[in-house]
Amino acid sequence: MSDLNLLTPDVFSAILYERLQGINPGIAGMELYEFRYALHNLVPEKGWATVALEPCRVIEQCVNTRTFYDSVQIKPRVDGQIVLDEAILWLTRMLLVGLVTGDYTREWINTHFFFDIRGFYFLHRTLYFTEEVLLHLGRRPLHSFEPKQKVFESVQDVGYKAFKAANAEVDQLFIESMEKLIAVRGTPILLALAGPTAAGKTEIVMRLQEVFEQDGRKTTSIEMDNFLTDREYREAQGIFTQGKEALHFELFKQSLVDICQGKRIAIPRYDFVYATSSHDLQGNLKPGCIPIEIEPADIIFIEGNFPFLLEEIAPLIGIKVVYLTDDAVRMKRKWKRDIDYRKKYEPTYFRNRYFKDQFIMAEIAYRPQMAICDMVVDTTGAALWTTPQVAEILAKHTFLKPN
Repeated sequence: MSDLNLLTPDVFSAILYERLQGINPGIAGMELYEFRYALHNLVPEKGWATVALEPCRVIEQCVNTRTFYDSVQIKPRVDGQIVLDEAILWLTRMLLVGLVTGDYTREWINTHFFFDIRGFYFLHRTLYFTEEVLLHLGRRPLHSFEPKQKVFESVQDVGYKAFKAANAEVDQLFIESMEKLIAVRGTPILLALAGPTAAGKTEIVMRLQEVFEQDGRKTTSIEMDNFLTDREYREAQGIFTQGKEALHFELFKQSLVDICQGKRIAIPRYDFVYATSSHDLQGNLKPGCIPIEIEPADIIFIEGNFPFLLEEIAPLIGIKVVYLTDDAVRMKRKWKRDIDYRKKYEPTYFRNRYFKDQFIMAEIAYRPQMAICDMVVDTTGAALWTTPQVAEILAKHTFLKPN
């Protein structure tokens, strides 16, 4: 163990610079002086020696508890500026100091956390494949490939072209599997694609639509986010999910019923820049706003966080899919997409919100859906998972038998 009182700030940062490369190899792409620029924002007011370390088991228990994330504020301010939440600072500073002193091994940190260079802080690794999920999916994937997202470990952000190339093999198998399932189950059919933000849901739906339309089938897409109420209202109410309370739910349910009956529908339009809905809380169109009009189709895609956890909606859905990408990669996608391109968030607000939401959303939305879905596409693991029942269908009608 190093005595921090004997280390000057420059020596501390030099040791940390070397050791943090074992956590995130992208650190090696920074010059030491650049690293110190970023580290300066995390230095405690009275120095690193004031950081008290907790035992590993205490930290693990903390970051696997919902109450820890519920306590995180997404817009804390100092002198009018949004700053990192104190709980996030507490965790990041401890891990940095523990890495320097040797109290926390690189292996332990890598098992439970990832370090995001652009945000320059630690986040907890979410466990998605729980025992319940593995049991539901037969404990092994239908097929797996070389995980090519490993190339993203050293980069600070990820654009869609590189993301698509890394996922090419598992995406192609998924597309072929969907063609077979729909051929067996028939149309019209509602296909629900759930998954975390920036997992690639929208893009894979577009590719599926192209395939089906080339075969002469008409497709359309309903994005659940368009049924969101205004973000200001949701945040004021403490609503962080996409459950009934966050949606124009009656409009959503009726829209699905109508389109399955061959009717044209008009749904709300959500403005992702201003985070406002075209409809008021009573479901009425606001003055000057224009809804989204959708024609009936053979295959109707539903994109969203948890479409088949809604009791009234699940019976309407013919195929349930979770499209998954690990948190660390999705964050790099969001830096590129939502900060660089969309200019959607103030960066520190984004850092707080991402840290807070991943555990909560996995607990209330993604893991529960993985435990009841027909199929999971794990793009980071480059593996396609299905239930044993779906695996049987695919084995009887297709190119591939379960391995």
